[in-house]
Order: sequence, then structure tokens, then C-alpha cells
Amino acid sequence: MPLIQLKNICKSYPLGDGELPILKNINLKIDNGEFVAIMGPSGSGKSTLMNILGCLDKPSSGQYILNGQNVEKLSSDELADIRNQTIGFVFQGFNLLSRTSAIENVELPMVYSGVEKNERHHKAEKALIDVGLKERMYHQPNQLSGGQQQRVAIARAIVNEAPIIFADEPTGNLDTKMSVEIMHLFQQLNRDLGRTIILVTHEEDIARFADRIIHIVDGEISIDEKVKH
Repeated sequence: MPLIQLKNICKSYPLGDGELPILKNINLKIDNGEFVAIMGPSGSGKSTLMNILGCLDKPSSGQYILNGQNVEKLSSDELADIRNQTIGFVFQGFNLLSRTSAIENVELPMVYSGVEKNERHHKAEKALIDVGLKERMYHQPNQLSGGQQQRVAIARAIVNEAPIIFADEPTGNLDTKMSVEIMHLFQQLNRDLGRTIILVTHEEDIARFADRIIHIVDGEISIDEKVKH
């Protein structure tokens, strides 16, 4: 059974007296352990698709099966549990608390999960070591480079051992060298730790770090290709 399966997913938003279609009959399967890039120009629908996959939004029609569960039938609390335990999010803007140390930022998801303080601290330390920030744990975001801030965000995404990581334009605020380092880190998380990575980008060279690229054009899948490394 695929980890993720979309069946005839459509998404529209109200516009005047009618509707504006964003996604049109998306059918997609993603297996456990894949590294997939979703690529498309601005306005193609790729971020809307990411929001649906990440349980941040619901489709207008169609079925989303996540790990054997029909997402449409889950309550708000059940969806919140999935976002906390099954999914880790990494965003372009890092989304770190500014006056809080790296390790405290990484501990946040576990606070919401009710994890005991010592265990939180131990797990956050390990996650920061895993992303190469052993020497920067107690630095605040303004004391870190953009690449280091994104590493903190990735540590926060993996600290609850979520099997799926969604990354929305994670290199958008980084220079080329730092972007390559962050993409190598995603590859490591995928290959060494077995995390399923789903990445949204509009950059071809960033998408090529994945093992599979799904191209979205005008709300439809135009190409679904394997990447040769």
C-alpha cells in the first residue's frame, strides 16, 4: 500500500459568482521512503497540493489516503495529531522564535506532544547533532547564518521522528552554496534515516536532488519522472 495516495483530487476557491479551479483531477502515489520534488511555476498549484498533502487544507473533491487512512473522514484533533506526529514541516522562512535558542526551538513540537522535559532536551540535542549543529545549540536565530537557521528548522521537523518531511521552497532564502548543503542534508535524512521527503520548488537544479520529480502545470500533473544520479 502506498504511503500517500491521491484519487481525483480537485481544489477550487470561490471567485465572484463562480469558482477558480487550482487543482484538477490529481492522481498520485508516493511510497514510504521516497524523495519526491513537486515542481512548477508560480501559480501552478504546487503549494496548494503541498497544503493538502500536509493536512493543512482539504480538497474540494477526491480522496486523500494517508498511511491507509482517509484524511477526509478525520476530525480536527486527529488531523492535528497527524501534523504533530506523522509530518514535519520545513518552510522557506525558517519560522523560528527569535528570542529563543536553537535547542528550545527544536523542543517546541514536543512541548505540544506532552513529552517530559529531560526527554525533550535529549531528543532536541540529538536532532541538532544529526543536522550538524552540535556547536550552535544555545545560539539564538540572529546569531546563526541562514543555512544554520534552516538546519534548526529541519531538526525541529525531525525531532518527533515524523516519517514524512514536507519542505516548501526550503532553499528560497539561501545562497547557492548553502542551498546545496541543505539539499545534501535532505538526501542524508532520506537515505540514512529513511524519512520520506516531499519537496516543493520552482528551481530545476534543486528538484534534481530528489529521486523523482512531479511537474505541475495549470493544476495538473504534466510529467512524473525518475531522476538519474
